[in-house]
Amino acid sequence: MVEAWYMDESQEDQRAPHRLQPNRAVSLEQLRRLGVAYRKLDADNYETDPCLKEIRRAENYSWMDIITIHKDKLPNYEEKIKTFYEEHLHLDDEIRYVLDGSGYFDVRDKDDKWIRISMEKGDMITLPAGIYHRFTLDENNYVKAMRLFVGEPVWTAYNRPADDFPARKQYMKFLAEEAH
Repeated sequence: MVEAWYMDESQEDQRAPHRLQPNRAVSLEQLRRLGVAYRKLDADNYETDPCLKEIRRAENYSWMDIITIHKDKLPNYEEKIKTFYEEHLHLDDEIRYVLDGSGYFDVRDKDDKWIRISMEKGDMITLPAGIYHRFTLDENNYVKAMRLFVGEPVWTAYNRPADDFPARKQYMKFLAEEAH
């Protein structure tokens, strides 16, 4: 099961857990109120998994690929790791399904605090368009993940500040409505 927590302010190794002391856990319900959706799937059988097939059909995830993030597998590895960890948003939802390995997605809460979401094999996450987030490997330095899209993939990340985009404004409206 996925685990999430509020992060400390340390600027040390981004791959460390960065838990507050004492730990402040974040529930799946708290993530849901931020628009973050989570599912647990059978990563050993992703090629034939009827649950994944149904999710793809229901959500119209018509395009997918698989990325392996490891120094021996990803061209321009060091540059990509830095880019993934820069705070940004997308104009479309970001859907990632961990097939092997592990890593962290960090998202901002409604008060602009970082929440770290630990992702492991079998975890699928959907980050809503307009949410500020970032990704990093954990101390294992390896993840293999499926990337899913509605229609053609759009890889554009807009680094913060990006508050004027309609996707960000829509996301802020969603947060305001969730607060009531």
